[in-house]
Amino acid sequence: MVQSRAGDPSCQSFNPIGWRRAWRGAMASLTAAMIAAALLGPGAPARAWEGKGMGEGMGEGDEPEAVLPVVASTIPSPPAPQDVNPYGVEFVPSGFPKGGLLSPGDLLVSNFNDSDNFQGTGRTIVKFSPDGQQSLFFQGNPGLGLTTALEVLKKGFVLVGNFPAPASGPNAGSCLASSPGSILIIDSSGNQVGSIEAADLHGLLNGPWDSTIDDNGSKVTLFVSSALTGSVLRFELAVSGSGVAISSGPTVVADGYTFGCDPLTFVQAPTGLVFDKKRDRLFVASTDDNAVFAVENASQRTSSGGTGVAVFTDAVHLHGALAMVQGPFGHLFVSNNDNVNLPVTVTSAITEFSVDGCKTVQPNCATFIRQFSIDPAPGGAFGLNFDQRGDDTRFAFVDDNVPNVTIWNIAGEGRKH
Repeated sequence: MVQSRAGDPSCQSFNPIGWRRAWRGAMASLTAAMIAAALLGPGAPARAWEGKGMGEGMGEGDEPEAVLPVVASTIPSPPAPQDVNPYGVEFVPSGFPKGGLLSPGDLLVSNFNDSDNFQGTGRTIVKFSPDGQQSLFFQGNPGLGLTTALEVLKKGFVLVGNFPAPASGPNAGSCLASSPGSILIIDSSGNQVGSIEAADLHGLLNGPWDSTIDDNGSKVTLFVSSALTGSVLRFELAVSGSGVAISSGPTVVADGYTFGCDPLTFVQAPTGLVFDKKRDRLFVASTDDNAVFAVENASQRTSSGGTGVAVFTDAVHLHGALAMVQGPFGHLFVSNNDNVNLPVTVTSAITEFSVDGCKTVQPNCATFIRQFSIDPAPGGAFGLNFDQRGDDTRFAFVDDNVPNVTIWNIAGEGRKH
């Protein structure tokens, strides 16, 4: 999330080529073992992941094979705008309709900054095929600022939030001069076909920062974190082959989170959202509060549940809780923006924690599992996601310092459940 302006000494000292060589080697050992445990289950032996390149030297009877990850630039190829600062990460689900630019298993990444690296000005979404080949999926009007609120609907549409800031003048790239934004509705061919405008929602939505969905095909429940109101909204959407419309809402289901503009990270606010449908529970990662909260009765409540209960407040392993997803075994994974709870010892970290102890919600019922760094420089971690098809799992995360996306592919034969 932290993105240095050109000329900043921290930016000049960072060598992307050196990063790829040194960091990729490190990820093939320590981080690989961590990802193996996270994706293959608690019983996955570290020996299968140590000492050799991923997938090398595995014989009959070994644990599921993993390969070296795909690492690809998120900057669109010319002549598209050379946007940077990738935020949202979303896989195209199984059953997605044929006939457009997207196929099941493709990965989408949204960009928040333009080529001049001003925050709140990026306007592109890039697509990665399963083998890592990049192409442009969407190019909007200048000055959008596409956020982490990126969703792909089973019926063939893409939703993405935008949080615009000026691209020029004294407040260029500043949240202080931002507009409330909207949620764009894009068809499978990359054409904008509609929008949910914040200006039409009576001030309830101001900066759609992240989101999650419960997708039942023609009926979709959409949760959106609203940055500059410190709240989370719920929308009910009606989806057909011809478009997406609000059927009810928005309803404020949570509020009271700390929020505010920040010159380095653009904004500190509630961000990552995970919906536990079985328990009708919404988990909210609030960056400036440096905690993950649980809000009960999320899909049914008609009034706000406040902040909910702070279930994970680990001062050692959380440094600005940011984007958040649920992994294959129910654990939650949250990125850190490295701008809260300083100093930071593990930079650009993704933190994994278990909510198994939260069957009944109570303070600090979640338990730290592990964390790993994706970049030796701070502020690189943001959007992340999982894609599970049968026994096979993919894990993707962006590093907006470089900027790039890393995609781990884990073959699941013999997966431990």
